[in-house]
Amino acid sequence: MTRTLNRAILDDLYARYNRRAYVHPDPVEFLHHYDDPGDREIVGLVASSLAYGRVAQTLKSVSTVLGRMSSPSAFLRSASRNSLDKVFADFRHRFTSGDELSAMLYGAKRAIEKYGSLRACFAHNLKDDDYTVLPALSAFVDELTTTTSRRHSYLLASPRRGSACKRLNLFMRWMVREDDVDPGGWQDVPASKLIMPLDTHMHRICLALGLTRRKQANLRTANEITAAFSTIAPEDPVRYDFALTRLGIRDDMDLDGFLVQYRLSSAVDHTT
Repeated sequence: MTRTLNRAILDDLYARYNRRAYVHPDPVEFLHHYDDPGDREIVGLVASSLAYGRVAQTLKSVSTVLGRMSSPSAFLRSASRNSLDKVFADFRHRFTSGDELSAMLYGAKRAIEKYGSLRACFAHNLKDDDYTVLPALSAFVDELTTTTSRRHSYLLASPRRGSACKRLNLFMRWMVREDDVDPGGWQDVPASKLIMPLDTHMHRICLALGLTRRKQANLRTANEITAAFSTIAPEDPVRYDFALTRLGIRDDMDLDGFLVQYRLSSAVDHTT
């Protein structure tokens, strides 16, 4: 049984830290450099797919990719699979090779040619009665990998395999939500259907908050944590993701201190 969330203290954390001033270092910062929605969704796909490992290395790798693309949407429109392979032949980000990156970008190009945009591609597979974005996200991954060898499956993990799909759910948060941190733009996807982007850091925080007892940061755990946040923010269950994940990442934010404050405040609220 999970604990009841204290919305007041989470809203205070959101008000203090869900601000543009705290975006760096976070790959979402790259999206704020682009005004065109077509550019921004491609940037979001690149930045989220490479958001694993050390943050500094992620930022460096994303900068390298975007530095070779100029206007991302124009770049993809004129690109062929061979030209993408040549442009990114020497690229490497931890487990990800240039071949894997070019395969993902070529899949994005084909989806954009077919539907007009990545937004339209995703929305085509989203049903009104879908409780979450997960069915459409699985179809979205299929669209981006259908013409390739799927060697880039690590970049685009499918929910069908039980993965928490942290990076794709992060991409969805960026594309759908709109506030000082998340630029939004995909208005036809309800924020209420989003799933918490779950990695080991967020999993540790949610364990400490009593939102799950599950030991693995997998899709079932992500769903359980999302359901817990939905009890206080059903219209936007991933609202607190950015602010909470600053804790323990930034030197000026104290995770242990926040948890002590949270528990004390929750205990007081419970007894009054």
